[in-house]
Amino acid sequence: MNLTVKNHSIPLSDGNQIPLLGLGTYGDPRTTPKGTARECVKLAIDVGYRHFDGALVYFNEHEVGQAIREKIADGTVRREDIFYCGKLWNTFHPPQLVRPALERTLKNLKLDYVDLYIVELPMAFKPGKEFYPIDKNGQYIYHPTDLCATWEALEACKDAGLVKSLGVSNFNRRQLELLLTKPGLKHKPVSNQVECHPYFTQPKLLEFCRQHDIVVVGYCPLGSSRDSSWVNLKSPPLLEDELLVNIGKKYNKSTAQVALRFNVQRGVVVIPKSFNPERIKHNFQVIFDFALTEGEMKAIEALNKNIRFVELKMWSDHPEYPFHDDY
Repeated sequence: MNLTVKNHSIPLSDGNQIPLLGLGTYGDPRTTPKGTARECVKLAIDVGYRHFDGALVYFNEHEVGQAIREKIADGTVRREDIFYCGKLWNTFHPPQLVRPALERTLKNLKLDYVDLYIVELPMAFKPGKEFYPIDKNGQYIYHPTDLCATWEALEACKDAGLVKSLGVSNFNRRQLELLLTKPGLKHKPVSNQVECHPYFTQPKLLEFCRQHDIVVVGYCPLGSSRDSSWVNLKSPPLLEDELLVNIGKKYNKSTAQVALRFNVQRGVVVIPKSFNPERIKHNFQVIFDFALTEGEMKAIEALNKNIRFVELKMWSDHPEYPFHDDY
């Protein structure tokens, strides 16, 4: 796989392309200083990143959009050079709410379209002003969802030119098949964003997606932050793994770079999240100046422990919780 700063994209099934390395833009809005996302996205564009993964529920799309527009204005990039992925949050699954949700993202970004728009989860919360609706007992308020009806509303958004490609996130095989076999399917999902790293290599889901020409986008490719509301804190720290350390020493690379290269080399898009300028630069170098041998790839694949860092515990009681299934 010959990758360069200017050309590190792979094709999507609808004829568009997605860069193999992106920057995740989530930052806890309670602790991330204002302006951080803007400055880091601008830096990332200067470094060579062209793919940015965001969401309305991250509460910083206005900063990400400002950064993109400023780098377009100063001539560093053109709009068509940038790949932005937005997400349909769980309170917007009813078909009549889908386009307004996407339009909120476009308004925040001050862009005419997004490159990829994905259903963030196959389950829904109660629609309303609260993104995380809770009842008087402190329990999340779920809501029925018809994924096929939601998908048809997304297809209309693509036909209207508001989004170039459509995808999903955290979908298991059964939920993907529900869309793929939908009568009258107009635009199939081009991607499935799921947790993917050497301790959770997703071999069955990855093979299923390959068979159906669906690109896997791996979140938490370096493990994860230790946020107890999302993350299993008992999970072992991926970046201290002895095999990754030893391979890193061989190539004079960090364990993070080895973990990223592993997924990139098998065609999995990676979106490491960072607001640390040095790490943003460091992670980008993974694409260009080293490759793992076939033996090293197999050895890293053998590290798979089927360990999820992100368990989405707020959904664990939901009947459509995707992680109950084998894959």
